[in-house]
Amino acid sequence: MELRHLTAFVAVAEELHFGRAAKRLHMAQPPLSQQIRQLEKELGVQLFERSTRSVRLTSAGESFLAPVRKVLDDLDIAVRVAKSAGRGEFGRVSVGFAGASSHSAIPRLARAVRAAHPGIELVMHGQTYANRALDLVVDGSLDLGFVRLPVTQPLVDTRVIYEEELVCALPADHRLAGEKRIDVADLAGEPFVSFPANAGSSLRDAMIDVCEAAGHYPRVVQEAPDSYTILAMVATGVGVTLTLSSVMHIQQPDLVYRPLLGEPIVLRTALAWRRDNPSAALRSVLAVSEAVLPSPR
Repeated sequence: MELRHLTAFVAVAEELHFGRAAKRLHMAQPPLSQQIRQLEKELGVQLFERSTRSVRLTSAGESFLAPVRKVLDDLDIAVRVAKSAGRGEFGRVSVGFAGASSHSAIPRLARAVRAAHPGIELVMHGQTYANRALDLVVDGSLDLGFVRLPVTQPLVDTRVIYEEELVCALPADHRLAGEKRIDVADLAGEPFVSFPANAGSSLRDAMIDVCEAAGHYPRVVQEAPDSYTILAMVATGVGVTLTLSSVMHIQQPDLVYRPLLGEPIVLRTALAWRRDNPSAALRSVLAVSEAVLPSPR
């Protein structure tokens, strides 16, 4: 039994006239009649009662019609879904992110994707720090990750969406809180609050690099999984931290931010994806991201 047999059967059943059915199917009448006979032979039942004046369904034909219509409708839906998926209108895209900057970007991206492509589902993986997100993109576990530059993996493409400056956050009563700019060398011996070690935080890595360049290693006394908790700990006097300018909207009475002395230290946040990822849905999400998360000039 072939699809053309079922299509021919429905056309004849709806027209109840072989000539009109053949015209509807853009074919000659003899091949149409042959297809119906082949279908009846395969089923072992007569589907139509034919006479020189009329064509009508047998009881077997009437019983067969509804299921065949459903098969053809389901096939049409399957074809349309496949074509839409090929255009990137359907599918799932997994996204890994962490940190205040990505938390502000994710809602904008998600809303824009829903509006442009309702058939695409963004599968969110929070607390996926930049270094870890990059690893998961490389091994194919994530489609899209919020990462920090530089990225050296040859299979990964990136696009910068934020440029953020490293700043110091201190308790309001800290001995350095009155300074206009903080010399990182003056933080030697201070207790620090930061993201967990070995969690893949690029911000923690940057903090360590900056402190080592200033001649000391940061003494981390407390760890927390997000900037909000870290800054709350700083406000209570647990320690100081180096954080990003993007979190300075988090204001507390006992918390102050100060720029660092010297040339600004800029960290670049980027979207990262594997160049060879075949997902059409990913390409659609990337196109939407260019509008709602444009690269800084």
